[in-house]
Amino acid sequence: MTIHHFHAVIWIDHHEARIFHFGPTDVERLVLHPDHPTRHIHHKANALGSGHAAEDRNFLQAIVGAITDCGTVLITGPGNAKNALVKHIDQHAPRLMKIVAGVETVDHPSDPQLVAHARHYFEAEDRMLPQRA
Repeated sequence: MTIHHFHAVIWIDHHEARIFHFGPTDVERLVLHPDHPTRHIHHKANALGSGHAAEDRNFLQAIVGAITDCGTVLITGPGNAKNALVKHIDQHAPRLMKIVAGVETVDHPSDPQLVAHARHYFEAEDRMLPQRA
């Protein structure tokens, strides 16, 4: 039986996405990998192009599929992949933009550190939301 949690946190870089759906005491973890993980590309002077590899749309779409049932999600990561994910959501699943609570630069936390950070983030965020009677 799958439990659907309201909150989720994503940690993403160009090699993997770790997605955690969580409640006050339990956590469900999903790890996704791109079809073709990118390596660091060094840009040469006077070369054409940005030196950045194209985003893996299937990878980003799989992440979107993993958060469609969430009520709110925090997107984290160390580099530009988190911004590429937000851009992908905005272009390909714009209705999900309303569940993106925030985008934060977070280096390489352990799974428990990431979940603790997200719980703290949403605890503060939830206190700021209007209370329903």
